[in-house]
Amino acid sequence: MCQKAGMGKESCMRSQTYGMNEAERFGGKYIYFCPLGLTCFVSPILGSEGSEAKITVGPFLMVERADFIECDLSMRISLSQPQIEAASAELENVPVVSTEKINDMSTLLFMAVGFMNNVSAANRMLDTQSSDAIQGQITEYILQLKGHEAQPYPFETERSLMKAIMRSDKPEAQRLLNELYGYIFFKEGGDFEQAKSRIYELLVLISRTAIDAGADPEGALKLSHTYLHALPSLKDIDAPCFWLTGVMNKFIDSVFTYIEVKHSDAISKTILYLRTHCEEKITLEQMAASTYLSPAYFSRIFKQETGEAFSCYLSNLRIEKAKEMLAHSAVRLTDISIACGFSDQSYFTKVFKKATGMLPLKYRETKGSTTAAKGT
Repeated sequence: MCQKAGMGKESCMRSQTYGMNEAERFGGKYIYFCPLGLTCFVSPILGSEGSEAKITVGPFLMVERADFIECDLSMRISLSQPQIEAASAELENVPVVSTEKINDMSTLLFMAVGFMNNVSAANRMLDTQSSDAIQGQITEYILQLKGHEAQPYPFETERSLMKAIMRSDKPEAQRLLNELYGYIFFKEGGDFEQAKSRIYELLVLISRTAIDAGADPEGALKLSHTYLHALPSLKDIDAPCFWLTGVMNKFIDSVFTYIEVKHSDAISKTILYLRTHCEEKITLEQMAASTYLSPAYFSRIFKQETGEAFSCYLSNLRIEKAKEMLAHSAVRLTDISIACGFSDQSYFTKVFKKATGMLPLKYRETKGSTTAAKGT
């Protein structure tokens, strides 16, 4: 369906990885929204060195199809009409599931994954191939160093590594990391314990760079703590180079390429809440706090995602609900204003007229059914 909507696989992959990272962070399960606004849930499969795989289930709809097409595909993502029609056809295959059932299924997946064994051994052969390639690059750099006089520590290479991590350039980061490791190995003359102390410094540098680039501080520090405790257990001189590559890639995967996914997920959850609770008193500060963002920042990204300011979006949502009630029910205006989150009927009337160009009763007479027209 993403392809029909003109969206590439990359955003979906980032969304899935973000979901798995959050599942690790929140105890083994996580419910999230994909870039289109569909619901998925995920649980990671843990091996001896952390997450080795994941099981993602979805997509599901937690709102009616018509609402999803109008609010998400048309308004939030702003797809063209042909894209909306193509995506809507695929949408027929997506089940509509309640929030309670999604939570229950997520718990079942979490329990099922708990019975799975360690799966890390399946990756040993692939790890060996990657390690050989990395070791070859390091050896080549050491041979270059031997042909020159003693060089000072390559701080410029270190700074370039930080920049590569910040822009999530894994190939360039790998090349620079290999050079730094080659320098450390050459400089320390094979003293493994001394080399590990320099690797410790690199690990701290990589962790701090990831945080500066936008990785979740709590998650990055937790990763750093885990890896720092694992470093002393490395016994082979060749092991740290491949181990450090895995560490660096893990941090790169947590960097700011997922900020947009995180924010999209937060805004999608906000929109779902607004749709189902618009009759309540809702403030921007309240919703910002629920997403762990500052009110100013939340306001900015909400407008980026929806194209409307928070207050306008909420007001329009309430007006749409009021229009639906006016057209298809005989509920009194006083009750409609309360059901749609307006403080009193006079304020509701004022806002409704500004949005539609007519008074609520006039709208009911024009758009409403015979039954609805009897309400006052």
